[in-house]
Amino acid sequence: MEYLNLLLLILLPLTLLKVFSWITKSSPTNLPPGPVPLPIFGNLFKLGKKPHESLSQLAQIYGPLMSLKLGSLTTIVISSSTIAKEVLQKHDQSFSSRTVIDAITISNHHKSSIVWLPPTPQWRALRKLTNSHIFTTQKLDLNQSLRHRKLEELVSYLRRNASSGSVIDIGQAAFTTVLNLMSNSFFSIDLADDFGSDSACAFKDAVRGLMLEAGKPNLSDYFPMIRFMDLQGVRRGMSKHFGALDEIFEKIIQQKLLTLQCREGNTSDLLDMILDPSQEIGIQLQRHEIKSLLKDFFAAGTDTTSATIEWAMAELLHNPSKMTKAQQELSDILEKDRLIEESDIVRLPYLQAIIKETLRLHPPAPFLVPHKAENNVEIHDFIVPKGAQVLVNVWAIGRDPNLWKDPTCFSPERFLDSKTDYKGQDFEFIPFGSGRRICPGLPLAHRMVHLIVGLLLQSFDWKLENGLKAEDLDMGEEFGFTLAKATGLRAIPEPAEKSRYITCRIPALQSIIIDRSIHVTAPRMYSYALFEKPKPRFSPVTARKIAGENQSARVYGLDMVEFSNPQGLTEEEVRPLQRTFQDLHNFLEETEGFEASRCLHVIHFVRCENYWKKKLCPPLDTEYKHKTR
Repeated sequence: MEYLNLLLLILLPLTLLKVFSWITKSSPTNLPPGPVPLPIFGNLFKLGKKPHESLSQLAQIYGPLMSLKLGSLTTIVISSSTIAKEVLQKHDQSFSSRTVIDAITISNHHKSSIVWLPPTPQWRALRKLTNSHIFTTQKLDLNQSLRHRKLEELVSYLRRNASSGSVIDIGQAAFTTVLNLMSNSFFSIDLADDFGSDSACAFKDAVRGLMLEAGKPNLSDYFPMIRFMDLQGVRRGMSKHFGALDEIFEKIIQQKLLTLQCREGNTSDLLDMILDPSQEIGIQLQRHEIKSLLKDFFAAGTDTTSATIEWAMAELLHNPSKMTKAQQELSDILEKDRLIEESDIVRLPYLQAIIKETLRLHPPAPFLVPHKAENNVEIHDFIVPKGAQVLVNVWAIGRDPNLWKDPTCFSPERFLDSKTDYKGQDFEFIPFGSGRRICPGLPLAHRMVHLIVGLLLQSFDWKLENGLKAEDLDMGEEFGFTLAKATGLRAIPEPAEKSRYITCRIPALQSIIIDRSIHVTAPRMYSYALFEKPKPRFSPVTARKIAGENQSARVYGLDMVEFSNPQGLTEEEVRPLQRTFQDLHNFLEETEGFEASRCLHVIHFVRCENYWKKKLCPPLDTEYKHKTR
């Protein structure tokens, strides 16, 4: 690390006395445990290239409440849900300030930023503005048609590329869609001319550059006396990226002011509302304050949202059975040829579970935004000293084996029967923070992520470029203020095929297609009929009884029977299976003396090229794959 060697050469002769004073100064008593700091640098070398992983490993040694010395900065790292709850809920007021990093002080951004301001009257007024006028349910509902229009544009773009077999940069497509969704809400214009356009790429480069520079361990934060040197060029990089955004927003504001004069004060979007003095929004913002607010919303909103969408699609391409299950849910719930809408989200539990599982494994900000102790606070018999930086490692909490079974596995099913949510009350799962400093844009992000991921799955099948296998997909991370995918996700969309249905009626049965077999759940008292009367009349398909492999089956006194073919079931093999089910229906009705129609379910076996799909009512919580030979 060349910059550390340079720092040492400069620091030793210039600050020997100050360093000596720092070394000999007695540390606050009863700090949380942590690794022994080196002179001058403290524990800086412990951070590594991926601090969220390094500090998670250190927490396994020193505990979930750990202290570090990063240069001259005392840092407390929290890696458990229990301590996170105590800090962010019980002692919320004491930890509601921010440790302002040097990168954010460019153009005094921190003095007017809703993210970085301490809880002053100015911050409370900005928070009230966002909660009461920008991200309210009423405001978001009014813009639904706008978001739907942007989704249609995304579909059109993907269809054009699907027809030519072109590869899509999913992260860039998601970023452009999110950017235009937000810019139309705020400005009534598209900030990106087209998908992959120069304007879209330039905005993404500026935002991504901001997030990388802001997340970079910066010597200026750890050694304030050498801040003026900007040894790593962080301030220069931030000035460049802030300047690019500042120029964009300044032009928009100037145009808006002219438009407002022509319209005599009528408002149509969020920026109109902020600029119009006749609007009673509780705060009058200066030009630089408006631009700071826009930088906060657009930098955080576009980068974190598009990163989450890219991670969700990466996990689904890495786990094809999960993608198939999500697509089946969308097919079952949504009407034919209708794009997903915001009102559909509550009816799509598996899609919701996918987003939750993505946020658990890949939280947008692995340490949230740094908190600061306003006074000495006692936590679990240790003292968090006044002025200490407090980092909540939500990445580590989301992978805590004490909280999550198989924590590194992508398993949306874990959320299907769980009420755990990411709105700040379940501290094992706080990707957006908690308390008074929870992410203000969460309501909009929630809608955008579900809509875009749902649309990508509903309208297209996806395959990786160059024949890459799912298990070989690079899932590496790039650390920054936002935890991005190290390599962009590139995949080829294929239009979802129209289904051809073959229907059969099955008495009291629920059928799920699993890989090369069909699993049938039947009442235990009737399951013998699948073997005894009549026997399956087809080969090489075999039938066998499965014991105890389905929780729902056990609860309701059901048996599971598997019909399988190692080579994959074909249409020719399924048709006689349907006849067997029909024979079973007749057998039950004749021998048991009850109306079989009262317990009938209509099952659809769907032929779609080399896929079998089903429509199921009601569905079971069993995982299934569709692909056969």
